Amino acid sequence: MQTSSDDATAFKTIPFTWPKGYKSDGVHAGLRQDKKDMGWIYSEVPAQAAGTYTTNQFQAAPTKLTKKLINQDHQLQAVIMNSANANSVTGDQGDKDAIKTTQLVADKLNIDQNLVGVASTGVIGEPLPMDIITKGIEQLKLTDNHDVTSAILTTDKHPKTVSTQVQIFGKTVTISGFCKGSGMIHPNMATMLGFVLTDASVASGLLQPMLSQEVDKTFNQITVDGDTSTNDMVVTMANGEADNQELTTDSPDYPAFVQAFNYVLSTLAQDIAADGEGSTKLVEVNVKNAANSDDGQKVAKAIVGSNLVKTAIFGQDANWGRIIAAIGQTNAKVDLNHTSIWLNDLALVKNSASAHFDEAVMKQALAQDKITILVDLNVGDATGQAWGCDLTYSYVRINASYRS
Repeated sequence: MQTSSDDATAFKTIPFTWPKGYKSDGVHAGLRQDKKDMGWIYSEVPAQAAGTYTTNQFQAAPTKLTKKLINQDHQLQAVIMNSANANSVTGDQGDKDAIKTTQLVADKLNIDQNLVGVASTGVIGEPLPMDIITKGIEQLKLTDNHDVTSAILTTDKHPKTVSTQVQIFGKTVTISGFCKGSGMIHPNMATMLGFVLTDASVASGLLQPMLSQEVDKTFNQITVDGDTSTNDMVVTMANGEADNQELTTDSPDYPAFVQAFNYVLSTLAQDIAADGEGSTKLVEVNVKNAANSDDGQKVAKAIVGSNLVKTAIFGQDANWGRIIAAIGQTNAKVDLNHTSIWLNDLALVKNSASAHFDEAVMKQALAQDKITILVDLNVGDATGQAWGCDLTYSYVRINASYRS
């Protein structure tokens, strides 16, 4: 059970499950060898929808189309997904293929085409093989299985899933999320697809600002390699099948819902960071006593994004100068004489000077699977948090042969 300081905002984690009113499937259509490569999610009724999208200027055809559809009516009923081919930088034909894909799904499900989103991930610049896409859609069924969570994977080591439940106006509401991503991951979206489904009834216009706010705190606070891809998005759907009283920002249970929603996004974000291509360690950076939250977030992201910090962690080298340098590269306000740093609760730096730590003890701490760095900027009372991973030889090997 996860709880805040107020028991009224308690929520619980549960084994991964679909909220009420959702179906899905995943199949091997032939885009990849011997792996599931196409899937969908479907709501039995049209759902409120919101999305956040990559900031890359070469935004892929499926990303552009889904953004347009959500911005149009703020509703979706289905999302069709494929891996192996990004349908990105594919010109007018790529746009036509994305639209054709949604038409095929709409026809099969007998729903409005404007309620079908599309998401793709994989190699950039290759035309979408529509014969295979058509074959895959023909195979898909409406089931309770979770195969879609595998169908979207590329270099990921495993599916990333999480479910929670929270009481809203006396009704049990489920929030479930799944995502993919392990490389080309950087703040402001990256080569990741994320989907968060809930059976909560929420007021029109509530979902988008809430998603944008929580993505800024979670998915936009992870980095693997500093690259931002062309296809990334996080989409959330709320179909109201839990039959709760409609949730608004003034509802007494709204904070509980936001807390549970944040937990889903935060868990998925950390799972992506931990599954970074070739990674051996999850790195979490917490900043305290920052001048404001923007500074706190900025410093945390700078540290997890530093290749010198990432390689030092991989090599189990307690070179705290790299952390100080990463902090100093930002324009955040810092007490230059009284900044302190801890690594897995062991003091590295006190008042901007070495804490004279035991190298052997620190090396042992750096051998752990999760490395937590705490930074005290000593200039205010705001905080920041970000997640990343170490940078290893395997990262180069994986990305040197991505297309082969």
